[in-house]
Amino acid sequence: MKYRFSAYLLLSAVFLIYAASARAQNGSLIAKAEQISGDHFTVTTQTPKGAVVYAVNEPNAEMLSTIDAGLTDLFAVARKNGYRKNLKYSDYTIFIAKPDRLKDADGKYSPDIAVGAAQYAGSIYDKGGYIYAAGMVVSLSPGAFVIAEHTKELNRVRDIVRFEGEHIVLYYNDRPRFLVTQDHSKGGGHPILQ
Repeated sequence: MKYRFSAYLLLSAVFLIYAASARAQNGSLIAKAEQISGDHFTVTTQTPKGAVVYAVNEPNAEMLSTIDAGLTDLFAVARKNGYRKNLKYSDYTIFIAKPDRLKDADGKYSPDIAVGAAQYAGSIYDKGGYIYAAGMVVSLSPGAFVIAEHTKELNRVRDIVRFEGEHIVLYYNDRPRFLVTQDHSKGGGHPILQ
């Protein structure tokens, strides 16, 4: 009886340490996404296939299924290229931020987020110290990225999820290719993986 009680206490302590560590990691990941987007992610959910989603507003079922479809596309093209690591839905965290614009310069529907220009400063993308991005990687480990909330044209979301995920897949599977394609300030774009 004494042995079982001690084992129970030990398991409980291990679980509490693990839970505290996960909360701290998620807390720093959320803080980083909030710093990038300027939003507060108060909604937590997951896609039907298990990707974690933090959002400003509750995403509808179609949006969550579209995220899964983008990840499915990503995993298929990754396998086609011989990559095997980080190809589970649960490996990904997606932040859905409020868009900073709804239309691009041509007037087309393009919900995007404004992020600091950084390496894009002085380029054609620089809009006065910031750029508009469809998505942005928040963390490589764990794999996380932020996209803007969409109310229509969800195929765009599908593409953005696949494209942002390409950076994460390359990080885990092909570091030299990742280093060459980790940002687009020197040219190049998506899709990276064919």
